[in-house]
Amino acid sequence: MSTSLKDILASWYPLKDQTDWVLCTLYKTQGSSYRKSGAMMMFSGDGRQLGLLSGGCLEGDIQRRAKQVMSTQLATTVTYDATDEDDLTFQLGIGCGGIVHILMQPVSHNNHYLALDVLFDTLQNEGCGLYQQEIPDTQRPAVGKFEAIDHDGRWSVDRKTTLFSENDTTWLHTYIYPDPHLLIVGGGYDARPLSSLAKQLGWVVSVWDSRPANARKAYFKEADHILNGTVEALADFAKQHKIAAIVFMCHSVSLDAKALATLHQIPASYLGLLGPNHRKQQVIEASAIDVKNLSTPLAGPIGLNIGGETPESIALAVLAEIHAILCQRQASSLSL
Repeated sequence: MSTSLKDILASWYPLKDQTDWVLCTLYKTQGSSYRKSGAMMMFSGDGRQLGLLSGGCLEGDIQRRAKQVMSTQLATTVTYDATDEDDLTFQLGIGCGGIVHILMQPVSHNNHYLALDVLFDTLQNEGCGLYQQEIPDTQRPAVGKFEAIDHDGRWSVDRKTTLFSENDTTWLHTYIYPDPHLLIVGGGYDARPLSSLAKQLGWVVSVWDSRPANARKAYFKEADHILNGTVEALADFAKQHKIAAIVFMCHSVSLDAKALATLHQIPASYLGLLGPNHRKQQVIEASAIDVKNLSTPLAGPIGLNIGGETPESIALAVLAEIHAILCQRQASSLSL
């Protein structure tokens, strides 16, 4: 089950007029919670659940309440308090021990789908924007607005939400960004688990390799784009998309160097080269680039030091490093 907003909306959109729908948004948390403010989930009249708001412990009761919203067609809020002995969450021993506040809004043609159709179209085109939802103090018609925002193409980690009061009305402001786009330069055997794991994270994945034996759709069935053209064509592709991270893994110094020379100024948040440090220096020298002109420092060797040896464990280490950098984290143990 994907919790990516784009995937949730992709499942909802073709069915949006075939049954009732309710959008549930986590708008405030106090203490520990499985998901953070801004997380969204959708429930349908025919029993579909898209996304997650907890570890699976609250969804059954949320679905029951969603049916009531479908009946009234009015927005409402619900609170689950794992610190209150009288609360269902506490009595069942579920949740993470904190308090979560959830906004429940009916979604239909009558309320313009809360602008979710516009938001979805923006995400499909790799755009971003501000989504605004009214938090009602009593049951009332649902309100949702979306405003597209221009940005420089670099993937942003600013997904923070804000509760904003205006004219005695409370709004949840959530900045929406497209899923990270990973460009894998090199379509060899060890690129396959990197592509597969990135897709499981909900990322967009593109794989390039100009060699006929590599980067075949049969090897990368889940990848969004398979590219086999020249490095010049690859550069054009990268300029047309908002690339968050690029991993060079051609296992060829000359091919990695050509690709690096072509892509080194793409405004990605992560550039990484597979292999030891001395090979990185060889690739840089062969590319004839000035490292001062790199859009971001070139990582290499790549990946966190987790003892990865197999293609799968190396892919895990690499994606963990990219994830930490995109989210501006130190990648240290949470128990420290």
